[in-house]
Amino acid sequence: MEKVGDLGQSNGGDVESYRSLDVEDGSKTKGNNSIIECNSEVSPANVLTTLFFICVWYTFSLFLTLYNKSLLGDHMGKFPAPLLMNSFHFSMQAVLSKAITWIWYERFHKGVHITWRDYFTKVLPTALATALDINLSNASLVFISVTFATMCKSAAPIFLLVFAFAFRLETPSLKLFGIILVISCGILLTVAKDTEFEFWGFIFVMLAAVMSGFRWCMTQILLQKEAYGLKNPLTFMSYVTPIMAIATGLMSLLMDPWDEFPTNVYFDSPWHVMKSCLLMLFGGTLAFFMVLTEYVLISVTSAVTVTIAGIVKEAVTIVVAVFYFHDEFTWLIGLGLVTIMVGVSLFNWYKYQKLQNGHCNASTEEGSVPANAVAKYVILEEEDDKNDGN
Repeated sequence: MEKVGDLGQSNGGDVESYRSLDVEDGSKTKGNNSIIECNSEVSPANVLTTLFFICVWYTFSLFLTLYNKSLLGDHMGKFPAPLLMNSFHFSMQAVLSKAITWIWYERFHKGVHITWRDYFTKVLPTALATALDINLSNASLVFISVTFATMCKSAAPIFLLVFAFAFRLETPSLKLFGIILVISCGILLTVAKDTEFEFWGFIFVMLAAVMSGFRWCMTQILLQKEAYGLKNPLTFMSYVTPIMAIATGLMSLLMDPWDEFPTNVYFDSPWHVMKSCLLMLFGGTLAFFMVLTEYVLISVTSAVTVTIAGIVKEAVTIVVAVFYFHDEFTWLIGLGLVTIMVGVSLFNWYKYQKLQNGHCNASTEEGSVPANAVAKYVILEEEDDKNDGN
């Protein structure tokens, strides 16, 4: 199979497995079966490190949301080219990640194995879904408030769980379905009486939620599957961001009002063009560090956990938007927010119980597992195919 660039051979015949989820689970692949370890201990250092990155992620994400709303809002900045702005941000991420991984090539590209098939079936869809997620989210801010947008985007965990079940990253259970139902009810409460409902804004943000669920599942697969070698977030970013920049740039050429630029306050003089570039440079810096911390979190936990943690971030964003943008905050939205927080708490309880139980029965059947065993996930469908072939 031809390779992308000068990368080595892929382990096509091996069972697909994932990197250790240091914070959540302990499991080990043995023979042709996925064995889950009975290890309920979580390293305090890993928990503190994860919490630190979550706080950093919250900070950059909050400032980026305020930045986007300030520039794109219909009653505020009215920046005329949101897709051009995103193209600039993605290009910055691509240049920075490519430069860093090229300078320290041996460190970042050692062990990377991506075939052309992997590139077009996994890397390309992930990059396109990421671009659509971000572009649609930003486009929705033109029509709707930050509060309404963030609460609708809270549907992302629902779609993510659906994709996680489809990709067999999570095992369907009544508890998880119950958590989905609680979060869904909370989201319905937040939008039931919204006085600023706008159809296209709602459609854009819900499509973004679907794309978010898909892209985070694919991101987890690419970051945690050992055969690909994309375990380093910067290496992963260097593969997906160029596609995101090109796709968004083409969308900008087709959809942004380029003919209006000469008369727009952002582009009607060389000085204004320079100021606009500096504004986009600032936003691109925020986006780079926010995305990098997202990928770091995905690499050490899971897409589901990071997305659920994102719901808490959205709550913080809503509170800030109420004070900063004076968005309306009704008792119904508050009730929906509380309901969503209950759903998030139930999810955290579910993950904690799963960690404590450790699926000891599965471990007992296959034999004891060392306490420091490396945790792995196995793609069950491909495992079944291999067993059938034998």
